[in-house]
Amino acid sequence: MAEQSKTKTKTKTKTMETVHSPLLTYFSMISLLTLCPPFVILLWYTMTHADGSILQAFSYLKHHGLQGFISIWPKPSATACKIIAVYAAFEAALQLLLPGKSVQGPISPAGNRPLYKANGVAAYLVTLLTYLALWWFGIFNPTIVYDHLGEIYSALIFGSFVFCIFLYIKGHLAPSSTDSGSSGNIIIDFYWGMELYPRIGKHFDIKVFTNCRFGMMSWAVLALTYCIKQYEENGKVADSMLVNTTLMLVYVTKFFWWEAGYWNTMDIAHDRAGFYICWGCLVWVPSVYTSPGMYLVNHPVTLGTQLALFILVAGILCIYINYDCDRQRQEFRRTNGKCLVWGRAPSKIEATYTTSSGETKRSLLLTSGWWGLARHFHYVPEILSAFFWTVPALFHHFLPYFYVIFLTILLFDRAKRDDDRCRSKYGKYWKLYCDKVPYRIIPGVY
Repeated sequence: MAEQSKTKTKTKTKTMETVHSPLLTYFSMISLLTLCPPFVILLWYTMTHADGSILQAFSYLKHHGLQGFISIWPKPSATACKIIAVYAAFEAALQLLLPGKSVQGPISPAGNRPLYKANGVAAYLVTLLTYLALWWFGIFNPTIVYDHLGEIYSALIFGSFVFCIFLYIKGHLAPSSTDSGSSGNIIIDFYWGMELYPRIGKHFDIKVFTNCRFGMMSWAVLALTYCIKQYEENGKVADSMLVNTTLMLVYVTKFFWWEAGYWNTMDIAHDRAGFYICWGCLVWVPSVYTSPGMYLVNHPVTLGTQLALFILVAGILCIYINYDCDRQRQEFRRTNGKCLVWGRAPSKIEATYTTSSGETKRSLLLTSGWWGLARHFHYVPEILSAFFWTVPALFHHFLPYFYVIFLTILLFDRAKRDDDRCRSKYGKYWKLYCDKVPYRIIPGVY
């Protein structure tokens, strides 16, 4: 970690930044800590054993009660644990061993600047080609992953919880940088995390692994798994599954192409490594984010060529706009504002802020292009992208659309948190920015 202190220092106490009232914040944390794990199992059960019907799953639980829920919760099997261990070890090895150029992250609140190795595209290609090759040559059948999916989710739920405990202890005893500290509250520290940039050794960045190489990579791997499972079950792949899988793979491909830009976002540069981020990426992403494809395995829908192409093109267009928003801002930052935005010199606000160590830094706020439409306009095409890879399921059941609804709530909340953080960071300059770009997400509406 660049610029971190070379001597062991005491962990600093951090202040708790909350968007909502303390009572609502505590209620939200406790609710998510206790409800998310069983929800993942209920989602899997409903998609794979209850015909995707919430009413059917509810009827089962109504008649069988708590004992019925316990009976449907799969035990982590040896096979599931082996699959997770091999996959995690493979991705960790790729993260460490594949070549990539060095990329600096943003300056942290404590004035540190983390250094990353940008080899995400190479890791992504190697992972997918290896997975497909194992299937093609009969070495490993991806349907095994689907057939043990409940056991895999169960193992991930418990294993990732233990991993978060490890992060909590590490944050107290061996923080990787001065960007760490305790709020003085064990629940807050466990949920939000202790460290901003935790590492094992000098080069293995934990958040890059959990967020990118395990979580996002598993999204692509499971998208292919669902497609292969439907093919082996039915002898063909429905056009709805092809559209869903293609759009998900395009989105994840975009993510890894832009991975260095992701290291500048809230997930990496602001949110600490705790249950919220790490458990979410290790468990919630592989289960909830992939759930439309999970549903389609047993519910093949024939869309017809015209409708399938319309959904595919619309989805790809939304993914491209989402990418271009991020590319535009990244290029603006890279050139220090000396670039063209939509063919013109960019409109900007020059802002200054003070780090927690007392240093004064300068930053540029882009107020033209996509970023002149709304402060978080890039969330609009991201939500629409999720809708387009879900809509091939049509509207027979509500549950496939849970991810779209969840993503909308997540991004609207994230936009508010980011606005509050920037208001605190930039002060009067943020007010100028909001005066110039008055809408938060949807131009002319919100």
